[in-house]
Amino acid sequence: MERSSEQSGFYKLSVDARRKILQAWGGLTEVELSSYEFPPGVDAAVFERMIENVVGVFPMPLGIATNFRIDGTDYLVPMAIEEPSVVAAASNAAKVARAAGGFVTHTTPPIMIGQIQILEVVDPAAARLRILAARDELLALANSKDPMLVKFGGGARELEVRSLATPRGTMLVVHLLVDARDAGGMNAVNTMCEALAPELARRTGGRVVLRIISNLAIYRLARATATFPASSLATDAATGPAVVEGILDAYTLAVVDPFRCATHNKGIMNGISAVVVATGNDFRAVESGAHSYAAYTAHGGSPLKPLTTYEKNANGDLVGTIELPLPVGLIGGATAVHPTAKANVKVLGVKHAHELAALLASVGLAQNFAALRALATEGIQRGHMGLHARNIAVTAGATPEEIDRVVERLIADHAIRIDRAKEVLAELRGKPGA
Repeated sequence: MERSSEQSGFYKLSVDARRKILQAWGGLTEVELSSYEFPPGVDAAVFERMIENVVGVFPMPLGIATNFRIDGTDYLVPMAIEEPSVVAAASNAAKVARAAGGFVTHTTPPIMIGQIQILEVVDPAAARLRILAARDELLALANSKDPMLVKFGGGARELEVRSLATPRGTMLVVHLLVDARDAGGMNAVNTMCEALAPELARRTGGRVVLRIISNLAIYRLARATATFPASSLATDAATGPAVVEGILDAYTLAVVDPFRCATHNKGIMNGISAVVVATGNDFRAVESGAHSYAAYTAHGGSPLKPLTTYEKNANGDLVGTIELPLPVGLIGGATAVHPTAKANVKVLGVKHAHELAALLASVGLAQNFAALRALATEGIQRGHMGLHARNIAVTAGATPEEIDRVVERLIADHAIRIDRAKEVLAELRGKPGA
């Protein structure tokens, strides 16, 4: 009989009952099924409240990046990520920056954008002015939906109205600008947009469709800068000044070539997303905003712009900067309920969302610098593949006592592959057929 994924009432079942269905469906062994177990000391009900149809958890490695000094304060930075070398690279880059004082940051007010789409407006230009004329009344209506946010100094701040020519006719798009304070802002902004929709429809004579937050948070920016002394960049094969020039050459390719820029910016997000995940924030929203901002701010013919810049100062040292939207919060969402996220926030010691955003920008700059430095000198694969080789060795079945010996052979042979790892293991164990 053919299997069916139609599972009526699956959401009503207990976690154990759902697991039994998965075990039968996937042919899971008891050991494989046990990988879904919840961590010791964590109430399973916490996870059941976070998403639907819970069957367990998916643990990711959680590491700590060291050496960060940001605006005169030292931080140990939790990073949740599966990719080798990211935590080490961030730590090493932070150490280089620390020699020149560390990272200096700046953040803008935490303004989020809510969008309200209005169709079938007969007089869009005049309707735009009617909306702007009612600004105070409309902002008051929006703020009435979240008095607590207003109490803490946030709330709806401004209205923008755009007229867009589309294949389905002219549309008005109203932007509601909301100061989200220490929250990510999604719930507050969406609720306010919902409240304004009927009133905007009445004033424009149009039909409202979308009422939702935008992840392109162009007003909620975080910036960081750091100096990387040339004297700290020398390698066995290149002087410090030569490494500076190599990094500038690598960066310039990202400026002019979107194919390189996409990977350049991805490397930045390796660091940022790892901290965003570790603190229970929405890494998908942050990544969407960052990559969209790279396109939004592009110029000079390229459809993308690097989120970082690199220059050489009068002393010949490398100066890096970064600017991107970072809509993160410390109130609500997983940050407020996930036990590991709460612990990580406590380790960071940040008290406000803008502090977390500043830290994220610094981590992103550090990660990017580390990648460019590797690319401009030894190549990105040397450090990355060394760590990757450990994963290959474990996958091949190496015991903790055998891992280092297998890794050494794989790197020496320039063959970091599962089949070669199994051959090396057989040789080490003296098995026939090696």
